[in-house]
Amino acid sequence: MKARFKQLTIAAAMAALLAPCMHAFSDDTTRDLDAIGTPIRPAPADPAIAHALQQISPQQIQHTIEALVNFHTRNTLSSTTKDLPAGQGVSAAADWIESEFKRYADACGGCLEVRRDTFTESPQSRIPQPTTITNVYAILRGSDPVQAKRMYLVTGHYDSRNTDVLDTHGEAPGANDDASGVAVSLECARVLSKLKFPATIVFVAVAGEEQGLNGSRHLAKLAKSEGWQLEGVLNNDIVGGNTTPGDTLQNKSLLRVFSEGVPASATPEQSRLLQSLGYESDSPSRELARLILSVGETYHGIGNVRKPSAAGYFRPVLAFRRDRFLRGGDHTSFNQEGFAAVRFTEWREDFNHQHQNLRTENGVEYGDLLKYVDFQYVAHVAALNAATLATLAYAPPAPANVRVVTKNLDNNTTLEWSGAGAPSGTKYEVVWREFTAPTWQFSTGKGVEPLNAPAEGFSVTLPISKDNVIFGVRSVDAEGHRSPAVAPLPER
Repeated sequence: MKARFKQLTIAAAMAALLAPCMHAFSDDTTRDLDAIGTPIRPAPADPAIAHALQQISPQQIQHTIEALVNFHTRNTLSSTTKDLPAGQGVSAAADWIESEFKRYADACGGCLEVRRDTFTESPQSRIPQPTTITNVYAILRGSDPVQAKRMYLVTGHYDSRNTDVLDTHGEAPGANDDASGVAVSLECARVLSKLKFPATIVFVAVAGEEQGLNGSRHLAKLAKSEGWQLEGVLNNDIVGGNTTPGDTLQNKSLLRVFSEGVPASATPEQSRLLQSLGYESDSPSRELARLILSVGETYHGIGNVRKPSAAGYFRPVLAFRRDRFLRGGDHTSFNQEGFAAVRFTEWREDFNHQHQNLRTENGVEYGDLLKYVDFQYVAHVAALNAATLATLAYAPPAPANVRVVTKNLDNNTTLEWSGAGAPSGTKYEVVWREFTAPTWQFSTGKGVEPLNAPAEGFSVTLPISKDNVIFGVRSVDAEGHRSPAVAPLPER
């Protein structure tokens, strides 16, 4: 029994988890559903996106992480410290990040709007005195006047810490946590700023994460107050592919994607409705995570980075949880304001290399040092982020006001939705999965008809019981770019 258990490797187990889960259907039912729709397949690769991914450079990522580590500490509280040597501290790091964004803006003829979101945080548990916090970001405006209102955001946090979160002078290199995530955001800005998208992309580096998500909370509230139509947030935190000698359980082929179930912003009434419908796993954040998985399937073999040495290609793993035990991240700040947001994190963290003073004890080296970061792994993460952002920014807007008609007791399913604001040529697909499946299994674009008037939207009726599967509707353009799916609410 032990020998057999050892054969079940983590990679094999995860491959089984990510495979379409159709086993619970009988053979007859599977044939019936296959006749109605077709099994979900990866979207075709977009040559423009593929070319951008080829520009992602592990060497540039290494340069970014090294530069951030060389600030010695990026503790958020160091913005209040006047006796740090020149070129050290969080304020110097913010200036450098801004200069990098401006350099990319110059290279693309001013296509990036580089901004600072600076504010003073009042005293609280990890902030003993009023403290200046600065988020640095660059906006790549969409080329379509209508679609440019739709925004997608990628971020990492540039602040760092050691064992004492209040220590403003001690070494806190923060190579993995989270210079790696900032490197992803900057690299996405560098390669995607060479393209034009209908929708808008925002590249961000936030501070204050280690003090309590302060920077991201302020930016999320700013986005809400200014009416940003923010449709997806990708948070990269600890994506360095930790490399500790002797760690045989690390897997450089896997990247966790954490996503919330019932939205943090849901009212009690909304939560009860989602639970009654069985939609605990169909929040906008979770549909964003499913789209990331499909993007990974499309672009896993494309890019100017070598494949991982471990078995299988680099791929995201859906983690149906808001975050890890005892930890939090900047995506939650956006979740709390009602935005779809997910977190990327490496497969297996080494906590000796996070939040630690630099030291060696009993032969164990502690500290978040540059030498434990795998720049090739970070490049894979950057490629997945860039491909996801580009797909979303090219894709039509997701269908709105998606409804399942529940006026009668029958075994058919009628879905209705609005396509208001969608570009000409947008088509729609209905997707569905069995209740126990983690990802969409079948799709069809057949039978979609406009309602009585064009402004009323679209409708489709399928001979599949709404009580047997979970449905969703997604938008697709002529090149195959897909929006996240939207689960329907009941309409009587």
